[in-house]
Amino acid sequence: MIPEEPIHGSPALSLKPNPAPSAPEGEAKGAVFFDLDKTVIAKASTLAFSRPLYRGGLLGRRDVLKVAYSHLAFRLGRSSDEEQMARTRDYVAALSRGWPADQVREIVEETLHELIDPFVYAEAAALIEAHRSAGRAVVLVSASGEEMVAPIGTMLGVTDVIATRMLIGPDGRFTGEIGFYAAGPAKAEAIREFASRRRIDLEASFAYSDSITDEPMLRAVGFPRAVNPDRGLRRLAAEEGWPQLTFRRPVELRPALSGPKRLKIAAAGIGVAAVAYVVWRVWRERRFRTA
Repeated sequence: MIPEEPIHGSPALSLKPNPAPSAPEGEAKGAVFFDLDKTVIAKASTLAFSRPLYRGGLLGRRDVLKVAYSHLAFRLGRSSDEEQMARTRDYVAALSRGWPADQVREIVEETLHELIDPFVYAEAAALIEAHRSAGRAVVLVSASGEEMVAPIGTMLGVTDVIATRMLIGPDGRFTGEIGFYAAGPAKAEAIREFASRRRIDLEASFAYSDSITDEPMLRAVGFPRAVNPDRGLRRLAAEEGWPQLTFRRPVELRPALSGPKRLKIAAAGIGVAAVAYVVWRVWRERRFRTA
């Protein structure tokens, strides 16, 4: 059975606090996998936290510049995807060696609402709420570290994350080794493992991303969506007939609230119009494909 897209008039867009529907006992249900940077938030999460890490004494000035350059090179595609991902992985591993894990978590928690909250796309916030209201598990999938991604997920009311895992030694410091690097094909493998554990039907699942590097993740589900796509993903989406969505309205989630309630208010206040636009784009894509 084809799952309902979050469209006007469907239960997926209901903002009322009704219990989310559940799949019949024994039947697998779909989930939704969101890339983080430039898909849910309008900036790079690792780059955003580089300044407070510098203020906390964990990054030098040269390190901040290297992080910015590495991110820029990746966005401009100055080297192959595999080469750039490997370089970024190795650089992050070496850079974080010796960092106290607790200090990193504390810095992220203290600066989260200043650095990330105002840059959440309203369209993404509304879609997260719409999918959750439809009874689907929502998962953030990011190459950034768990110490950054998990608090962002909590802020959005998302409890499941797939993110890079840095190894921590007995002294509570990062060892400089990476247990799992959530990028490229590894994202798709982690999604399939998650689906197996949680009895998720990937053919009934959605995935949203902005980058061609996430092609394996998008192909892992039945309903891939290109959001603010880079040139490579835009070309691939056109070839495959995948809907292409434009998110352009960052909105600050109300700091006085937390979790799902914050997300519902944001979706109710500004996200409804955003979803209407997304719905129109999806409807138009479907109409062109069936014309």
